[in-house]
Amino acid sequence: MIKRFFSSTVDIPRTAAVPRHVAIIMDGNGRWAKKRLMPRVAGHAQGVERVRDMVQACIERGIEYLTLFAFSSENWRRPADEVDRLMELFVLALEREVEKMCRNGVRLKVVGDLQRFEPRLRRLIDEGEERTRENRRLTITVCANYGGRWDILNAVNAWRREHGETRALREEDLTPYLSMSYAPEPDLFIRTGGEQRVSNFLLWQLAYTELYFTDTLWPDFDAQALDLAIASYRKRERRFGRTSEQLQES
Repeated sequence: MIKRFFSSTVDIPRTAAVPRHVAIIMDGNGRWAKKRLMPRVAGHAQGVERVRDMVQACIERGIEYLTLFAFSSENWRRPADEVDRLMELFVLALEREVEKMCRNGVRLKVVGDLQRFEPRLRRLIDEGEERTRENRRLTITVCANYGGRWDILNAVNAWRREHGETRALREEDLTPYLSMSYAPEPDLFIRTGGEQRVSNFLLWQLAYTELYFTDTLWPDFDAQALDLAIASYRKRERRFGRTSEQLQES
C-alpha cells in the first residue's frame, strides 16, 4: 500500500523555533576561489569541507533533515574539466565520509537522475545509502543531476506506469512518487552566494518554505551564518493560507 505523505497545500504542518528540514543551494564556490586567485576546483574542494561542518552544525541544533543541491541537471553545461573534477570530489567524499556518517547516526540519500554517472560513482552511492539506511539522527540528501521539473515529470511517469490510469491526478496521488517522499517539506531554504532564485530546485517541495538569501559564499557559510538564517526564520509568520488573526486565535 502506498503511504499518504504530507503536503503543506493540503494540511497545516507543525512549526517550531528550529526548522525540522533545511534545504540549501551551495552557491559561490567558484567565486570564492577566484577572489583568492585559485582555480575554481579549489573552491569546490573547500565547499565539500564546508558540508562536513554544516552536517555537524545541523546535528547540534536538532535539525532532522538537510538537503543539499550539489549538482543540477543544468550543470552539465559547465566546462568539461570542471564537471570531471566535481565528479572526482563526489567519489572522494563518498569514500571518506560514509564511515563517519555511520558513527554519527547520519543517513545518506542521493536523489536525481543517477544513470548518467559512471558505474563506480553509482556503486558508491548505493553502498553509502545501504550502510546508513537505519540511521535517524540526521538525514542528509544530496541532489545530484537533479532538477525540480525532472522530479515532477519522473513522479508522473512512475504513477502512470504503476496505475495505467488516465484520470486526473490529485496531490496525494503524486507525492509518494517524488524523489524526496521520505522527508517532510523543507521549512527553511537557504541560498548562499548572493543570487535570489531557486534554480529548478525542489519546485514541488518549496511551496510553503521560508526563503533566505545571503551574499555569503558557500565556503564561508559556517555555523554562525546558519544561526543567522535560523534567526530570520524564527521571525517569519508561517500562515499557510490563513490570516494573522487566525494564528493568534489558535
